[in-house]
Amino acid sequence: MTTDSAAAVPATGGFTLDDYVRLVTEEIGMPLAPGQVAADFDELPEWDSLHLLRLVTALEPAIGRRVPVGEVLQARSLKEIYDLAVTG
Repeated sequence: MTTDSAAAVPATGGFTLDDYVRLVTEEIGMPLAPGQVAADFDELPEWDSLHLLRLVTALEPAIGRRVPVGEVLQARSLKEIYDLAVTG
């Protein structure tokens, strides 16, 4: 009997920027237009540290691997977090 572990864990290459924007909007509850993903956190009035915690918690199972939290803490935009976590 063989198991298909790839089906259980999503491929990181398949998690698009659109998927990420949808995750931020739906899982974190922060409305985000696609154009805002590259904005500095200072430009996102709703952004706070709790959003970051919730994002990391939702992002890890979505991409199927751990997010480099130390590097994420240095990020200045949601796009930088996406790049570190998904393409990084």
